[in-house]
Amino acid sequence: MEIVHYPHPTLRHKSKPIRRVNKELKMIVDEMFELMYEASGVGLAANQVNLPLQLFIMNEAGEKGEGEEHVFINPVLSKPKGSEERQEGCLSLPQTYANVIRPKEIHCQAYNLKGEEFNNVVDGLFGRIIQHETDHLNGVMFIDRLKDATYDQVSGEVEEFEIEFEAQRKAEKIPDDETIMKRLAEIESKFC
Repeated sequence: MEIVHYPHPTLRHKSKPIRRVNKELKMIVDEMFELMYEASGVGLAANQVNLPLQLFIMNEAGEKGEGEEHVFINPVLSKPKGSEERQEGCLSLPQTYANVIRPKEIHCQAYNLKGEEFNNVVDGLFGRIIQHETDHLNGVMFIDRLKDATYDQVSGEVEEFEIEFEAQRKAEKIPDDETIMKRLAEIESKFC
């Protein structure tokens, strides 16, 4: 398992709801936490590791053994209130940062690996991470939410990721879209 970088097709794939939580899914979550900490992140969505599942993990502290680890399965966001602008980055666009406007608070309903419901209004960094990662599950990246002038500031970095992706494809290190979509469908049949 590895974190895929923009513009990998799985990042634009709308994830499917999880119907089965099993030992394999728990192992996936453990590995996702390891990858997130290695990359110095605070959140990681399943499609960032090339999995088409409505699942993300987070830990505001971003350090193993610190803060609190959270697993969100099949999150649903509603009742946005207010607006605030704050800098965001993404493990699928490493070292690329920009200010993103998001609701100041939002209601989140989801489940953890034990099937326990999370049903709360969230705000601050915790709420922003939830919104950012839920966007991923819907095939939306933070660069999609940037104002034109802000996007222009990072467009060169984004283009570098596109060039690198095409080079990886030509070197046959990344399969074609059809092969990727077939693999995603097979995974969906296991968990969704």
